[in-house]
Amino acid sequence: MTLSTSDTGPLIKKAGPKPLLWLITLLGIGLSLFQLYGAGVQPLGLFYQRGTHLALVMMLAFLIYPPWPGTKRNWFTSIFDLVFFAGAIYSGFYLVYNLDAIFSRAGFWSSADITAGVIAIITLLEASRRAVGFGLTLIGMIAITYAFAGPRGELPWLGEWLPGILNHRGYTLERVTAQLYLGQEGIFGIPLGVAATFVFIFVLFGAFLEVTGAGRFFIDLAFAGTGSRRGGPAKAAVLASASMGSISGSSIANVVTSGAFTIPLMKKLGYKPAQAGGVEAAASTGGQIMPPLMGAGAFLMAEYTRVAYLDIVKVSVFPALLYFATVYLFVHIIAIKQGMKGLPRHELPNLHEVMMRGWFLLIPVLLLVVLLVMGLSPMRVGFYAVVSVVAVAALNGLWRAGRAGHQGGRFQAAMVESIKGGFRNLVVALELGARNAVSVSIACAVAGIVVGIVGLTGLGLKFSSMMVAFSGGNIIAVVLLVALASLILGLGLPVTASYIVLIVLVGPALTAEFGIPLLVAHLLVFWYSQDSNVTPPVALAAFAAAAIAGSKTMETSVQAWKFAKGLYIIPLYMVFNPEIIIGGDLMLVLWKGLMIIVGLMAFVAAIEGYFFTWIRGWMRWALSIITVLIIIPDLQTLTSFIPLLSTMSPAIPDTTIQAICGVVVMVLLAWNYFSWKQEPVTA
Repeated sequence: MTLSTSDTGPLIKKAGPKPLLWLITLLGIGLSLFQLYGAGVQPLGLFYQRGTHLALVMMLAFLIYPPWPGTKRNWFTSIFDLVFFAGAIYSGFYLVYNLDAIFSRAGFWSSADITAGVIAIITLLEASRRAVGFGLTLIGMIAITYAFAGPRGELPWLGEWLPGILNHRGYTLERVTAQLYLGQEGIFGIPLGVAATFVFIFVLFGAFLEVTGAGRFFIDLAFAGTGSRRGGPAKAAVLASASMGSISGSSIANVVTSGAFTIPLMKKLGYKPAQAGGVEAAASTGGQIMPPLMGAGAFLMAEYTRVAYLDIVKVSVFPALLYFATVYLFVHIIAIKQGMKGLPRHELPNLHEVMMRGWFLLIPVLLLVVLLVMGLSPMRVGFYAVVSVVAVAALNGLWRAGRAGHQGGRFQAAMVESIKGGFRNLVVALELGARNAVSVSIACAVAGIVVGIVGLTGLGLKFSSMMVAFSGGNIIAVVLLVALASLILGLGLPVTASYIVLIVLVGPALTAEFGIPLLVAHLLVFWYSQDSNVTPPVALAAFAAAAIAGSKTMETSVQAWKFAKGLYIIPLYMVFNPEIIIGGDLMLVLWKGLMIIVGLMAFVAAIEGYFFTWIRGWMRWALSIITVLIIIPDLQTLTSFIPLLSTMSPAIPDTTIQAICGVVVMVLLAWNYFSWKQEPVTA
């Protein structure tokens, strides 16, 4: 678990000619060092930073990803790779080298400017097709085509087919290219800016932790703490995913990292393969809503809302813990229902030994939190966090090598070997961080195309009008529309891109038309953007878990969807009880926090039909209705959405409704407890 460990080979899967692999390594190291320089040594200008970053990322994409998945490169495909590789270099660095000249002729673009812009757009879309998938590429192509559709555009005939509300004047190739490439509202806009600064440095931080063995350390820590309890491996999966996800921000990476250990042990304990995969997928998805990284979400929200990054992290902690607590409760109840026990102590790691072996890995994480609280910029904090990982791992490696060498009488040789191993793994971490950031950066750049077209054509305001019309002005209906839209977008877009596209389209309506607080609206969209990881028919995290569990993908997806229900309920609670996010009177905030805990307990009990023991049918219905009333205590909104509730008085205060529901939940669960106590003890 040090930088001198040699067990880092599997972190990067390499295949292909050696010159290609060497070039990937060199570019990866160069990109990581460039980002570290900009974060901690000398901040760079907007276009210098983003332009260089995009050029290097696209170059890596064409080296790492072949033209078609699963195919080997040959001389024919290599020609395409070379053409696009050259396009990445030219279009990426053209802006950097000609920036002053471009600024001096702003609005009067030369043919070379437009040519470079066209090359950049085509190259970026092809890089997206390879690194992210065709879904996002198609969205980008549709956005550009939409900009051309109109009487003054390149495709005037297409404008005639658009519905009236979507009509616009249409734009020329030069105007669209200038919007997307030569300004700050397209490819080089906020999404790529966030990816090229904050996100990359934290992804690199996660890569260094991974190389130093943090993944295994957190897994061992979780098993040492919960492995002996009922359903121990499943509970360990929840805790390990929470800790790993808070720094990696990737649900699929979480599944692959922790699931390789937890899923086989869950199956051994008695969980069905689909259940084991579902638990891991649901827990790993929580990594993208768990601070500090939140899968790039916290940084994007900070840019879009102009709320300090630290403030977003603070308000996101409680909802994220609620999500993991919900998954944990599901796991616990299933373990009781199926009569499971924990793993024997002798099969579990010893907590003291785990801490002694990897305690130093907690130092960078604690330093990160302290520096954030002190008010340093996230970019500078990420830089110091990376440096601290290198420092503590190197010191630990040298100390261990020195102790082993002194005992074996080969002190000098052990120290030299440790230094060589540490340098080798430093290179691995730099390359791994660059590789991990490729798909995120490209997704953000393509999302910038959509953002630029939305701004150019005014599509955002039109989309807001459509949402108001479709929802009939009902806030519940509009939240359901957002959930549906996020699911549809999630079929082809990664989480970060889905969030960006959706918030640009529906964000104005949520805040201006429905009065949802800005930060709550962003959290709602961001949380719902995660559902593509666990919601059928396309559930990427569940598919990865199914491969490890040896279960059917659809069955595993359904289980993950059940365990991840907090992903849908908690954001809905934020909308109708925004105090838990935006703050307010302390007692009211505490009350709202207590009520969501009670509501989630009632919900899990209703879904499983079990708490301390089996729950009767009428009680499950009662708990389900109570859950709805706790989450949406606004009777006026409920009655407008469900006419059958019109007999209820809409004048009852929200807190009164929640108090009554909370008392009923406690009574029903107490009844269930005493029913369990009266059951005969089985041998």
